[in-house]
Amino acid sequence: MALDITPDEMMVSCISHLVTDGEVIVQGIATPLIAAAFLLARRTHAPNLYFASAIGQGISKTPAPLGLTHIENYWLEYNLKNASFTQVACEILPWLKPKEFFRPAQIDPHGNFNNIAFGQSYTQPRMRLPGTGGIPDVTTISNKNYLYVPRHSRITFVPRLDFISGLGYDDQRQRGSGPIMVISDLGVFDFHNNYLRLLSFHPGVSLETITHRTGFSFQVSESLQETSLPSDFELHLLRNEIDPLGIRRLEFLPGSARRALLREIIQIENQ
Repeated sequence: MALDITPDEMMVSCISHLVTDGEVIVQGIATPLIAAAFLLARRTHAPNLYFASAIGQGISKTPAPLGLTHIENYWLEYNLKNASFTQVACEILPWLKPKEFFRPAQIDPHGNFNNIAFGQSYTQPRMRLPGTGGIPDVTTISNKNYLYVPRHSRITFVPRLDFISGLGYDDQRQRGSGPIMVISDLGVFDFHNNYLRLLSFHPGVSLETITHRTGFSFQVSESLQETSLPSDFELHLLRNEIDPLGIRRLEFLPGSARRALLREIIQIENQ
């Protein structure tokens, strides 16, 4: 990555630029990369955000800082309103029409995605995934859905899903509302004529690399360009104030490295 800017910093910057001041944004569970992007947007161009979070099932104008050991207490103390998960997913969020970023385990060329399981058998899968949560509800009614992929590979970008938990598009018609964009550690995509299209590639990444690490062919924008770098001010905020412990990097690391970083963060927070 150019100028020592890491893939997580590129993704945080890209996602933060998609946030508009004054809107309601949703932070899921175990999504520190998205939380960092929202906090960066709030500190730069969007100071009037409303945060809805699955942590505590509430809505707040005072976002919780990135952390591991005390984040639930912070959300529960400063929320404007708390409710049950069912009430939030089925009543409050559909009314508020928030912007939300989902991390798919699999995504197909039309933006349908899977967070249920790997394998053809639901009862005996190769691997059970976190599950759907409110994804089936949200993706059938919301037109503010985005996807993000911290580790772009053929495991995630597949021609056919094992299961469908989030609705995208198909060849003939729109199913659900469909995601607007996909931001990965390699580039930024949208959906042109209901099919994945590359808009920009991150510095240091080639079109050949993206093609090799995607399990199907994709469209390429006629105005394909290199993704803009985050500003020095954005990098300063992210590295020194928003997430100095690097919690956002947990979404990029494999098992043993993730466990090591978790232990390190918890030890620092408990000092």
